Amino acid sequence: MSYTTLLVDEHGSVRTITLHRPECRNAMNPAMREELIAALEETAAQGSVRVLVLGGAGGAFCAGLDLAVLRGMRGQPESERRADAERIAKLFRTLYEMPIPTIAAVRGAAIAGGAGLALLCDFTLATPEARFGFTEARIGFVPALVSAYLTPQIGEKRSRDLLLTGRVLDAAEAHKLGLVNEVFAAEELDAHVHALAEKLVANSPQSLRATKRLMAEQNRAWLETATALAMEANAKARETEDFAEGIAAFLEKRKPTWKA
Repeated sequence: MSYTTLLVDEHGSVRTITLHRPECRNAMNPAMREELIAALEETAAQGSVRVLVLGGAGGAFCAGLDLAVLRGMRGQPESERRADAERIAKLFRTLYEMPIPTIAAVRGAAIAGGAGLALLCDFTLATPEARFGFTEARIGFVPALVSAYLTPQIGEKRSRDLLLTGRVLDAAEAHKLGLVNEVFAAEELDAHVHALAEKLVANSPQSLRATKRLMAEQNRAWLETATALAMEANAKARETEDFAEGIAAFLEKRKPTWKA
């Protein structure tokens, strides 16, 4: 399958999917979202692929939603709001439940949904220049879908800190909090990603798939409940005055004026 927003490369048993919109720091638009879902599903069905690496082209991993997408969110009918929330939920769930090990190679910004993609991989390796943030509160949005996965990973107190402040972390702090497994110099990242992938490929493929399936099944009950609540919150947040003001302020490059 050919893609317009992704680069897909394969070396032996390792497939690399690279988000490829470097002109906008790999910000996600509907086309990229749909292509990424398709690429993940294709990879999951490909028995010869044993490890998936997810990266970003240029100097960023993924800077969140594209500006054009943010503009379009204002005034969406309810059916579109809910359908869009469902597609984002499907993307996250598909990546989280991939039947093979996944590695995120993070350079530069991984913000909002981009941070979500990074943390959903089994392993997250980053350079010192990488930055992570769940910045939705800054624009009157709700980091709903990512919260379903963040809290089990780093705990409720730390999740409240990141989701409520919207602050951006450097790679060292992200590593300390458990969002990142290891940090490597930029020129060494690819070698360490390759070494980890080869270590995983050396393990029993049936064992790895069974382990991934078991972990997904163990978490399925809470994840289904959390995702349903998150989709509702995501859709409702788009109806609020704060969201309209936050998007306008962001696009106009000014501070938002929130109503009491």
